[in-house]
Amino acid sequence: MRAKKLTLYLLAGFLGGCIPVMSLHPLFTEKELAFDEKLLGAWADANETSWQFSVANEPEKIYELIFTDEKGKKGLFAAHLVKLENRLFLDVYPGEPPWDEKDPNKVEWLYNTFFFIPARTFIKVNGIEPQLKLRLTDNDEFKKLLKQDPNAVKYEMMDGNPVLTASTKEIQAFVLKYADDERLFSREKEIVLNRKESGAAKPSVKKNSNEPDGIKK
Repeated sequence: MRAKKLTLYLLAGFLGGCIPVMSLHPLFTEKELAFDEKLLGAWADANETSWQFSVANEPEKIYELIFTDEKGKKGLFAAHLVKLENRLFLDVYPGEPPWDEKDPNKVEWLYNTFFFIPARTFIKVNGIEPQLKLRLTDNDEFKKLLKQDPNAVKYEMMDGNPVLTASTKEIQAFVLKYADDERLFSREKEIVLNRKESGAAKPSVKKNSNEPDGIKK
C-alpha cells in the first residue's frame, strides 16, 4: 500500500497538486491507439512547468513524457494517445517504479516490490495546436459523481480514494458518457501549454473536440 500511496502522490505533483482518478486497467485496446507527431516536443505553461513528449516506441504508439515542475523536479511517464469516437485522451502511467534503484542490492525490502500494482490515470485532450489543452481528473470531484451515481463505474476504495477496477471496455463507455462532465474532467483543472520546442528527444523509457490532423491509426 505504501507503493500505491507513493505513486498516487507522485502523480498528484505531476497533475498540479490534485490527486487524480486512478485505474487498474487501461483506457485502450490496440485498435483505439493513435499517434500524432504534433504532440512531440516540449510544452510549457506560464509558470514554466514543462511537458516533454518524445517517441518511446512508435510502432507500438508509445510516447515518453518527462514532466518538470517549476522547481525543476521531474517525473518520467509512458503515455498512450487514445481515440474514442471523435475524442482524444491520454492514458498515463509511471515509466519506471517510483522506488527503482540502479543497484537492486540497495532496495531495502526487495520482496515488497513484488506487491506493487501499477496504476494509471486519464487526461482529456481538448486540442494539440496551436496550444496543447488538457483536462485533468480530480478525486474530490469524482467522489461527488460517485455519491450521486454509485453505479456509474466499478471501483474500490483504497486509503479513502476511489480506484477504478472496471474493465477497459467498461471504462471506455464510462469516460465517453462523462467526457463533458465537470465531475470527471474539470474545467478548473484545465492546463493550457504553449510550445517551447518541436521534435523528439531520445527517449528514456525502457522498451518493454475535433480530431487533430496527422493522427496515425
